[in-house]
Amino acid sequence: MATTTKKPWTVMVYMAGDNSLDPEGVQDLKEMKKVGSTDKLNIVAQFDRAEGHVARRYYLRKGGIVTGDAVASLGAINTGDPKCLIDFIQWGIKKYPADNYMLVLWNHGQGWDDTDIYANERHRGLRRLATGPIRHALFRPPVRNMLEKADSDTIARAILLDDNAKDFLDNLEMKKVMADTAKLLKRKLDILGMDACLMSMAEVGYQIRDSASYMLASEQTEPGEGWPYQTILGALAKNPAMTPRDLSALIVYKYLASYTKDDGVTYSACDLSKVVGLATAVAALAAALKVSLKDSAARQRILTVRNKVQSYYVPDNIDLVDFCSLLAGAGADSATTVACQNVIKAVKSAFVMAQGYKGADMKNSNGVAIYFPLQSVSPLYAGLDFSKKTGWDTFLQAYLSAIRSR
Repeated sequence: MATTTKKPWTVMVYMAGDNSLDPEGVQDLKEMKKVGSTDKLNIVAQFDRAEGHVARRYYLRKGGIVTGDAVASLGAINTGDPKCLIDFIQWGIKKYPADNYMLVLWNHGQGWDDTDIYANERHRGLRRLATGPIRHALFRPPVRNMLEKADSDTIARAILLDDNAKDFLDNLEMKKVMADTAKLLKRKLDILGMDACLMSMAEVGYQIRDSASYMLASEQTEPGEGWPYQTILGALAKNPAMTPRDLSALIVYKYLASYTKDDGVTYSACDLSKVVGLATAVAALAAALKVSLKDSAARQRILTVRNKVQSYYVPDNIDLVDFCSLLAGAGADSATTVACQNVIKAVKSAFVMAQGYKGADMKNSNGVAIYFPLQSVSPLYAGLDFSKKTGWDTFLQAYLSAIRSR
C-alpha cells in the first residue's frame, strides 16, 4: 500500500530481529499499530524474524492484527548487508513521500566497535562457508582482516545483528548507506534513531556527519523494551508539525520517562552539524594529553581519572564530559585544562542538544561517550574518520604504552 500524497513525516523502522530480540520485535510492532499511520504520518517497518527467518514489510495502521498490515514478504534476507538496508530506505522514501524522514535502526548495538562477533563460528566452518550468503561478511574489509584475531569471549553486541546470516553492519558500511540516503533525498536525513545499545559515541556521530541532521542514541545498553513507540508516535501523530529538532528532543524525554531509576538507562539527541567542532576540540585535547604524558605526575593523574570516570556496560566506553571535568579538576596543566574546558563546551553547548539518565550508576552521564580502552587499542579504531581527524587513537596508544612502561 503506497501513498502518493506527501505527508509531514515518514518514520521508517528497520528491525533486525533474526536473533534474540525477535519477541521484542513482535511487541514493538504492536505498539506502533496502537497509533498507526494517519493522513499526516506514515509508519513503515521491515521486520526480519528469527522465527522462520522470514522478513516482511509493513505499512502500519491503527487497530487490527499486525499480519494484516504486511505489504511485502521478502523471504530470508541478511539484515546486516548494507544492500538490504538501503533497499528498505529507497522503498520507504519512494512509496511514502514526506517532508521529513526518520530512520530507526532497531537491534543490538556496539557503538564504534566493528569487531566481528561471528568470526569464530565462521572460522570453524571456513570451507563450508566460503560460498553462499555468508561470503559478504567473511570477505569484506575490515572484518576479514580480524578473522584470525577473533576473541572467543567477544560480547554479542554488533549493530543489525543477523544470527542466521552471521553478519552485521559495521561503521564503514553505515557511512556508505547514510551517504546513499542523503544522495537519494538530495539533502541530509532528518533523524537517524538508534533503538540499540551503546551508540551515542563521538566516533559514531562523526562517521555520519555529512548525511544526517540529528542522531538519537544511548551511551548505555538499552533494556529489551527499547523505545516506547506508542508514546513517541502518538505524540508525533498529535503534532505532525513538529520539527526534526523538536521531535529528537521529545524522543529523549519519552524514552527516559518510560523507565525507572532501577533500569539504569541513558539517552541523547545529538546535533550532527556540531560534531566537527567537537572533533576539533578532541583533537586539541589529544595533542595536549600526548605532551603531558612526558610527566609522570600527569600520567598518574590521567590513570586516576580513567579509573573514576563514568563508564558503561562495555568498560572501554567512557563519558567524554565526565572525563574532561575530572581531569580539569584534578590539577591538570594549563593546556590540558583549557582543552578539557573546550571539549565540555563543545558537548554541552552544541553537540548534545537533549540528554538524560535514570539510575545512580549513570549519574555522571552527559550524553556522549568516547573510546578509552583499559588494556589495548583495537586495530580497527584507526580506520574511523574520527581517529583520522582527532588523533585520539595515537593518544590512546601513547598513554597505554606509557602506563605499561612506568
